[in-house]
Amino acid sequence: MKDHIPEQIALDGTDRRLLDIIQTDFPLCPRPYAELGRRLGIAEEEALDRVRALRKKQVIRRLGANFQSSGLGFVSTLCAAKVPEERLENFIAAVNAEPGVTHNYLREHSYNVWFTLISPSREEAQTALDGITERTGVPILNLPATRIYKIRVDFRMTE
Repeated sequence: MKDHIPEQIALDGTDRRLLDIIQTDFPLCPRPYAELGRRLGIAEEEALDRVRALRKKQVIRRLGANFQSSGLGFVSTLCAAKVPEERLENFIAAVNAEPGVTHNYLREHSYNVWFTLISPSREEAQTALDGITERTGVPILNLPATRIYKIRVDFRMTE
């Protein structure tokens, strides 16, 4: 099973400006698409249609807030597993079904599946990981965060 990488998609200037805005400055107001439209010089419905089209084309993977988990009293851990090819699909489905999983990546390495898990406590994180191992038969390497380094990653779409 290989990573799904969508083909390159042509974006017009409005799509590019829209992507720049929603990455870091999505409007927090009762009608965010009206505000996006106002900033872009387009109608509210067109702004919403463009976001929907970009999601359908998989240019936008997720639209939602990011919280600093430790600020909310949660803990995070990086996890890795050596998953045989014949168990990949089942293992990935089990990981993705876990509510605290924020990222899940397939890599070309002996540890071929990496994911992050956020939980209310280290004990609950370990319980979740033990549950995945019990359901899939795949042991998981638990690498709890002891210090968090956050970098801002924006993909500038316009000059």
